[in-house]
Amino acid sequence: MIERTLVLFKPDAVVRRLCGEILGRFERKGLNIVKMRMLKITSDLARVHYADHVGKSFYPDLEEYITGGLSVAIVFEGEEAISVVRKMIGVTNGIEAEAGTIRGDLSMSKRQNLVHASDSNESAQREINLFFPAD
Repeated sequence: MIERTLVLFKPDAVVRRLCGEILGRFERKGLNIVKMRMLKITSDLARVHYADHVGKSFYPDLEEYITGGLSVAIVFEGEEAISVVRKMIGVTNGIEAEAGTIRGDLSMSKRQNLVHASDSNESAQREINLFFPAD
């Protein structure tokens, strides 16, 4: 089944100049770029995007991190794109992520873990609409 999913290259990926490397992995896998933009995520956008985490003890640090620099938002399309992307990025904590995954190869942190990816069709649709509102 052809799906669309949202991927965010977080500020640490941009600062470390890993966007090309990470983007290339997705393209070599066979995923197609549908939309892409660079942006600075605002506190308001962060609160909507991370609504499930607002109020939790770690949220202030999360918001500070995601709003602290430029990010790249990308919509990828492909066969089972959501699960393919999730497998490719690896588990949240880069130290625990398997070698061969983006986080396993490029991250040494749970907090600064380079990328975000939608985890379901519902969240993909919501997140795509949030980062790429209709013109």
